[in-house]
Amino acid sequence: MRRVSVDIGGTFTDCFVVWDGKYIEAKALTTHHNLALGFNEALSKAYHVLELELEEILSQVDSVRYATTLGTNALIEHKGPKIGMLVTAGYEATVPLSRARGYGEGLDNLGQQDMPNAQRPDPLVLPHMIRGVRERVDFQGNLVMALDEDDLRVQIRELVDRGAEIIVVALVNAVVNPAHEQRTEEILLEEYPSHLLGAIPIILSHQVAGRKGEYVRATSAIVDGYLHNTMYHALSALEQNLRAHRYEKPMLVIHNSGGMAQLNSTDALQTIHSGPVSGIGASEHLATQCDLGNVVATDMGGTSYDIGIVVEGGIKHYDFNPVIDRWLVSVPMVHLVTLGAGGGSVASYDRMYNTVKCGPESAGSDPGPACYDRGGMRPTVTDADLLLGYLDPKNYAGGSIPLNPRRAKSAIEDALCDDLDCEVIDAALLIREKVDDNMANGLFTELRARGYDPKDFTMLAYGGNGPLHCCGIAQNLNIDRIMAPPLSSVFSAVGAGNMHQLHIHETSLYMVLYDSNSLKLFDDYDRFNHIVADLKELGTQDLIRQGVPREEICHDLELDLRYGNQLVQTTAVIPKHEMHGVADVLAIIEQFATDYGKRFGEGSQAPEAGIRINTIRVAAFVRHETVKFEDIKPLPVEQRRKPPKPESVRTCYFVGHEGPCETPVWSRASIEPGVQIEGPAVIASEVTTFLVNPGWNFVAAKQGASWFLRA
Repeated sequence: MRRVSVDIGGTFTDCFVVWDGKYIEAKALTTHHNLALGFNEALSKAYHVLELELEEILSQVDSVRYATTLGTNALIEHKGPKIGMLVTAGYEATVPLSRARGYGEGLDNLGQQDMPNAQRPDPLVLPHMIRGVRERVDFQGNLVMALDEDDLRVQIRELVDRGAEIIVVALVNAVVNPAHEQRTEEILLEEYPSHLLGAIPIILSHQVAGRKGEYVRATSAIVDGYLHNTMYHALSALEQNLRAHRYEKPMLVIHNSGGMAQLNSTDALQTIHSGPVSGIGASEHLATQCDLGNVVATDMGGTSYDIGIVVEGGIKHYDFNPVIDRWLVSVPMVHLVTLGAGGGSVASYDRMYNTVKCGPESAGSDPGPACYDRGGMRPTVTDADLLLGYLDPKNYAGGSIPLNPRRAKSAIEDALCDDLDCEVIDAALLIREKVDDNMANGLFTELRARGYDPKDFTMLAYGGNGPLHCCGIAQNLNIDRIMAPPLSSVFSAVGAGNMHQLHIHETSLYMVLYDSNSLKLFDDYDRFNHIVADLKELGTQDLIRQGVPREEICHDLELDLRYGNQLVQTTAVIPKHEMHGVADVLAIIEQFATDYGKRFGEGSQAPEAGIRINTIRVAAFVRHETVKFEDIKPLPVEQRRKPPKPESVRTCYFVGHEGPCETPVWSRASIEPGVQIEGPAVIASEVTTFLVNPGWNFVAAKQGASWFLRA
């Protein structure tokens, strides 16, 4: 297997290369003005290890996979085209009003509790760029009013005259009958052929979101259109860069649904959060191969801290109406929580509580933390970690980024020490404590809100800063098992390399499996089977268009079920994809009860309230060869060995411990599997630092995996 996968984050570009059994990891600073430059720099570090040229690698790999947060950044920065929108006449105010609740979408809990004072997000499409079209289809897809084509042509001309750079079409009930949206596209191309307007994008809402809900379907299409140009030009530039270096296969793009597809089968909206989703995919792959049970995936990079849950049994948590920036959309996305906490998170003085505030603002890669010596003046978490003794200023990021402790000290003193009336080390400890508390609170809230106990999970700590902060986070949550997985600093890129080509299609409905009033079971088997078969065929055709033979395509069936009118719904993975009798219905009900009991406790099931299906979802995918993880569980206590002599001793400071600690330092390469090191300790590698807090043990496992176990 020869494969290149890359995850471009806000600070670093991570690259993972598989070459005939060799696994090479490399990092470079993200070049936001041209993402291909950072990609080439990271890849160059890998091909130097292989003693090959860039063209030799790219001409021989079987695929290049690409995950990025570019779309997220474009939304935040509000860099997008001028959008013109066509809606059903009478619904022109739907998007501007945003159901009133739209004021609070994307705000924190405190902001949502003060809705009258909530600040509306800046609109992506201006009210005067929305035009109504005379047409109407009812909720069953029946024609109520034919499309007035003459009126439509007038509205299109007005939008183009007003400078529309992209046209979004979102007509009422288009998901059940898309004929009017499709005809609108035809008329637009008739009025303005490509030789007049150029390649003006036309976004049809039923192609972006397949579920009912006019507002969320419209916003989904708007966000997709808003990101279209940015993503198209950036990804096309990357593909051209690959072509220039003799890579001739289609480039594959990671989707936030947990799969990937070729660039020509990817919507801009599907790329949002694709980097963090890749890390969750790698966590699921690792947990399944190595029988780790329940794991919570935590990715701490330079800009953010991403949290995902992987439950034993293959159940995935999705957001079906996720909020992206300040916009509610309707696309299935692997559930994750992103906190503004990373190595580059800026620390400032909190006057209200007379303490330190960390994030969500980040110094990014340019200029970066003050200690990078690139012009950054504000203190960050990385500056605090450096002054507390955890980082080697001469060998950070493999020596590619020398750190300047004097700059870090000056930044913290100027911003915090006078206001807090403390020494610089005390201020650094406060930064460290605050950022770890923020991440622990986010992790606890996420697990508890979904009915899980943190003690039942193994914490995976990856990303450039994950192994550096994991002990401080875990000890606040009573978690006593942490694993830094193999290739932890580029783990999301590893996940991108393990993704399967996948497309998800779903339909929302009201299907009662058990009616508690009439005491009857569902018996319309043909309806269920017909829906599943249609969804399978949609996914199959997606993959066939990308050159995948039909016989290689697999399908997974998932049902979102709930008891009665409960707000909480649980996803059940159903092994049998057809119903042919009562036994099949009872098997689904039993599977639901089992999954519900695992999540909320045995005995919490409530079949007496009735059971219903809210969503039928089919994932069509083709399996690819993946990275193989060995048995990486820690050896039993009696088989563990003492560590070699430390390579050096460093003065470190730890939260909750008075004064400095003389802390031994090892190189990760010198620690063989089975070796146990008692904290405090620092284990350094070229790409990350493993910090073992007092009260914890570090245990080396196979394939470079590392465990932190509470002593």
